[in-house]
Amino acid sequence: MKITLAPMEGVMDHHMRQLLTSIGGIDLCVTEFIRVVDLRLPAKVYRRLSPELNNGSKTPSGTPVRVQLLGQNPHCLALNADKALHVGSNGIDLNFGCPAKAVNKSKGGAILLKSPEKLYEIVKEVRRAVPEFQTLSAKIRLGYEDKSLAIENAQAISEAGADELAVHARTKKEGYKPPVHWHWIAKIKDAINIPVIANGDIFNLEDAKRCMEISGCEHLMIGRGALATPNLAQVLKGNEAPYSWPQILDLMVEYLHIQTHGDKEKYLPSRIKQWLMFMRLQQPQADMFLQQVRKIKTTQEMFAAINSARLKC
Repeated sequence: MKITLAPMEGVMDHHMRQLLTSIGGIDLCVTEFIRVVDLRLPAKVYRRLSPELNNGSKTPSGTPVRVQLLGQNPHCLALNADKALHVGSNGIDLNFGCPAKAVNKSKGGAILLKSPEKLYEIVKEVRRAVPEFQTLSAKIRLGYEDKSLAIENAQAISEAGADELAVHARTKKEGYKPPVHWHWIAKIKDAINIPVIANGDIFNLEDAKRCMEISGCEHLMIGRGALATPNLAQVLKGNEAPYSWPQILDLMVEYLHIQTHGDKEKYLPSRIKQWLMFMRLQQPQADMFLQQVRKIKTTQEMFAAINSARLKC
């Protein structure tokens, strides 16, 4: 089983990647998207979003990191794929799944799922810029408003030269609402000849087993589940039991230390609250703790609140 950490805009930044990969079990990280419009971006843009590029495109614990690009101009995407590789990215990933309204308005992300021809054109052009020894992957949803083009979209990406395809088993319109449609991933897997990575609603070992059985995939991508249960990758590989609430509190202190020495310290209380919102999906204590820290605005106060909670465990 290969487990990829999903690219979650505004959530899965390099600090969170550092923390989660230090636990182990994650085989690859994909960055938050870099938006490409009409310019070949300078190296500093890539290094700012992915400081791992200064470490051989790996997290401090050694997990490979792949830069993700988002846009709708094939030529510009190809130029930036070439740039990202020269800066040191571990392959290139293309975002055809982002559901954000602002992104879709600018004809990027999931809205491209309305046009298999455009997907083919983009992947084909980027493939020319990405050598065969470098992986070119893509991520999609099952469609924009419906699933009528799901198979055709996947085939376009495969035939244009992509090496891997990650599929979130919902449409853009469905967002993150249940149910998740893993059986559609199976249809896609049967229709193309490149590896397919299943994504969507994998929160525990039982979810993973059901997803693999229904989708037919042996490789998984986890996002919200990894935030809800930080050692989820190790759980899915049978190496550990899910972290307890005291273990999660210890991890939050570690995250505080990582962030305090980073460039986003002033946002730290908000990031902790954001993380707790995801933890609520699997940890009842996280919801209670979130209520306690809602009004906290400083890092020092957040440190104190977490340490107080640790003492009560």
